[in-house]
Amino acid sequence: MKRGKLFFSVIMFLCLLSSTVLANGLNLNSLGTRALTMGGAFVGLADDFSAIYWNPAGIAQFKKKYFGFYGTDIIPSSTYKLTPDIPGIGAFPLVNAKTADKHYLSGLAAYYHPVSDNVVAGLGVYVPSGLGNSWDGADFANIANNNPSLEWRSKIGIVTISPALAFKVNDKISVGATLNINYGMFDIAMHAGATEAPLPVVDLRQYEESMTGWGYGATLGILVKPSEMFSFGATFRTASTVKFSGDATITGMFDLGTAIGTELNQTSDIEREVTWPMWLAGGVAFKPLEGLTLTGDVQWTQWSKIDVLETDYLDPFWNAMMEGSGDDERPMHWKDAFQIRFGAEYRIKNFALRGGYYKDPSPAPDTTMNVLLPNYDFNVVTFGFGYVLNGLQLDFGVEYLMGKERSVPYDVVSTILPPYFEIQLADEYESAMPGAYTMKIIVPTLSVSYRF
Repeated sequence: MKRGKLFFSVIMFLCLLSSTVLANGLNLNSLGTRALTMGGAFVGLADDFSAIYWNPAGIAQFKKKYFGFYGTDIIPSSTYKLTPDIPGIGAFPLVNAKTADKHYLSGLAAYYHPVSDNVVAGLGVYVPSGLGNSWDGADFANIANNNPSLEWRSKIGIVTISPALAFKVNDKISVGATLNINYGMFDIAMHAGATEAPLPVVDLRQYEESMTGWGYGATLGILVKPSEMFSFGATFRTASTVKFSGDATITGMFDLGTAIGTELNQTSDIEREVTWPMWLAGGVAFKPLEGLTLTGDVQWTQWSKIDVLETDYLDPFWNAMMEGSGDDERPMHWKDAFQIRFGAEYRIKNFALRGGYYKDPSPAPDTTMNVLLPNYDFNVVTFGFGYVLNGLQLDFGVEYLMGKERSVPYDVVSTILPPYFEIQLADEYESAMPGAYTMKIIVPTLSVSYRF
């Protein structure tokens, strides 16, 4: 009974952490300190408690009861600048925004129990993905009808609960599978804009929505070890469609109702479906010398599943207004993406040194780039160390993500008194926010695990 309460507490803890970890443009998929410090090239090795995420076939290697907890502190730094060059005036800093220095916590916890010599069961809970951002509204007042108090933030994320089962077919081949129970969160706050003719012109001020939902999927894995020197792995994670429901609020709806002579609801129930994409990965681990392990992965994500986010507004007036303005659809147009990952570990008795590198290309085109759902091409370096003593293992590491600067082009087509001038975007950029974007992230991480 005490163990059940402990694991339930861990699940609730990670759910609460996920409400903050996903707030600053993060889309990290390196879970477990040892895997992270080896560049996330872990599908062909999968020999510690993070195997439930990387390759569940690796669970069959565990001969003892095994518990592990991974925690990470994500420290991002992001900027957004919109500085049009106005004829006769010069460069004008319309927006010069930087996210505040904050710490966002996340993690993974898993427990494994050998059922027999060839079968191991497990249960894990972790945060596999998230995306979002949070800004100071005062920095965006010039593009929000001079409203400095508005919130600009977003959060899209998943917490996954995974029961797992792995089977050792023979001394060389293992297979494993998990059921993925996904709890999703989707929150956005931004300027609601202003109405246009034939309605009276009204500043609608703050738009805010909050939704949660559930989705289901599975992960399948295979691990082949033809010799002590080589091992190969492959993992397939199914897509998972999360059905969100919640509500949206526009604080200026009362003013709009007054302007058109009717009473309007400030809040509407809303629904949205978002599909978390299919993931395929293959990896190899090579041990050329005693104590040295080299790993490499190729990982593919079907990000094209995130194309256009459609929202159903259940209030009749909201539905007509949003459909008429086109705000019931949010174009994303993401593309499928490959990651190439490399890692190394060198063990000296009970001590291990690790390092890695991977390239993470953005699935999002410039044509849909914005401050609330940003995405970057990252070059990532990792390093760390570990220590083992009588079944207890401690691992520490750091991941540093260097985002490539992104820019959405624009032209100034009118030069009325600043900031009252018009910025024109090419047709293909109409759903983007013009300007220049940067992002860097530092991720220290710690894992504690025990075999007993």
